[in-house]
Amino acid sequence: MLPTIEWLLTKRTLRLSVLETGAPTQSRESLIANTALASRMTAPITWVHSSDLDDPTPFLSRGNVLLTDGAQFGFGADAERYDYDSYVARLIEAGLVGLGFATHFLHQGMPTGLAAACARAGFPLIDVPDRVPFIAVIREVADQIAAERSRRMAWSIAAHKAISYAALKPTGLRSTLIELERQLSCWVGLFDATGHPVPVPGQQRSGDRFAQPVRDEVARALRKGSRSSTALTLDSGQVTIQTLGQNGELRGALALGRGVPLDRAENELVTSVIAMATLALEQNRTLDATRGQLRSSLLELVLAGNLGAARAIAGEVWGAFPLEPLSVVVIARQTQSHFVLDALDVLALDADGRAFFAVRGDVIVVLVEAAAQRTAGRPAEQTDVQREVEQLITDHDLAAGSAAATDYAALTVALGQASSALHSRGGRAGLTDFAEIADTGMLGVLQSAGAERVAHRVLTPLTNFDAEQGAALVETLLSWFANDCSWGATAAKLGVHRHTVRSRIDQAASILNLDLESFEGRLEVWAALRLRE
Repeated sequence: MLPTIEWLLTKRTLRLSVLETGAPTQSRESLIANTALASRMTAPITWVHSSDLDDPTPFLSRGNVLLTDGAQFGFGADAERYDYDSYVARLIEAGLVGLGFATHFLHQGMPTGLAAACARAGFPLIDVPDRVPFIAVIREVADQIAAERSRRMAWSIAAHKAISYAALKPTGLRSTLIELERQLSCWVGLFDATGHPVPVPGQQRSGDRFAQPVRDEVARALRKGSRSSTALTLDSGQVTIQTLGQNGELRGALALGRGVPLDRAENELVTSVIAMATLALEQNRTLDATRGQLRSSLLELVLAGNLGAARAIAGEVWGAFPLEPLSVVVIARQTQSHFVLDALDVLALDADGRAFFAVRGDVIVVLVEAAAQRTAGRPAEQTDVQREVEQLITDHDLAAGSAAATDYAALTVALGQASSALHSRGGRAGLTDFAEIADTGMLGVLQSAGAERVAHRVLTPLTNFDAEQGAALVETLLSWFANDCSWGATAAKLGVHRHTVRSRIDQAASILNLDLESFEGRLEVWAALRLRE
């Protein structure tokens, strides 16, 4: 530890003591003075100087202790008239933490004015007794500072070594952040370039890691697009936020929080971790591309029915494939999808073979072990991995679709169902299960897939004809289908002759180039009309 005035008082060879400067009353001023006194007694001493100048502050720095023999105060009547309050105020303004006075060198005892001024200001006044040279006090503090510097150097070397070993592990970045938390007794939060939190399994619990004020400050730092370091103060202490990557190509940010500020050695360790994290993220881009191609190839092997070969290869690289039954999730790829892939990589690693993902075209396919159905007609409870995938979709504002649990033999069908559920969202963020749209029937599935746009295009010639000619072909078709294609019932409903109905239907068939006497023709127009509605 760095030396303090309290620590100095424990050195018996120096025989130092602090004058009782606490005010006897409990006025507001005395409380402030006593609080300041307690704070300075435990403040680190950066060095000890001796001076008998009236204003030695130009030669002092914050954290210093000043030793004086009092020659500047004068003697007799001059010592009594000296402005001690101004003298003490100058020392406090310079950031000193205490004053040592040689009580039996030039003066016989402590000047009462000096003691009173220090009491009013809450400034520690140290009694340096006779035959205790100033150099002894200076040497004691210097030795302790050197010992602390040596100890911190040893700690720094050991901490950097531990961080380096962690970086060499297969889970390099993850292990590095966990080791940093252990070395500094702090919490560390990792964020991707979009400002979304990236959970790191194995970290210590912290409610501040992804707290909203931290996320807001991270977002502001990333929007600048340049390397930066910012500070944020929470109730629990100070948070330091460092961006990762190069100017204009930020890869994310690290937030570090602890109840007390970091010292120089600790800041140097954080700087090393920032450099390692940036390098790891850059290197991972190349490795991720290779691993991503392998994942995609394995998925194609599975879809082609070569599950055994896919399992054998995956077992050598990632471990086991998810066991049946499966839940299939299809996520739309976005501009920042590589951050989603990073999060999925962490999730899959932590899931220990219960999840697998791969890029396929313009989507990300995720296979997750699902719980078996509990009873007929009742959905199974979600597994923890399924919940984590849903949380990832929510956190990153992704559009996704899922399919009911299946086995590998039915994976192609489930993949198609999940894709239909994804398309039903029309690009909107969120997760839709295929069962939700399947319950609406075939028209519901067609509508969720965007078929209403096709229906609009099919019927546009009719709607344009009605608008230009003042005809009622669309209205007649709607009534005709509503009356089971009965000429008489449709004519009665519309209040026209049945030949008029037939003429309108024939004209609509001609415009649409469809045979409305056939089942297929009638089905296409009926579906288009329903979807248009």
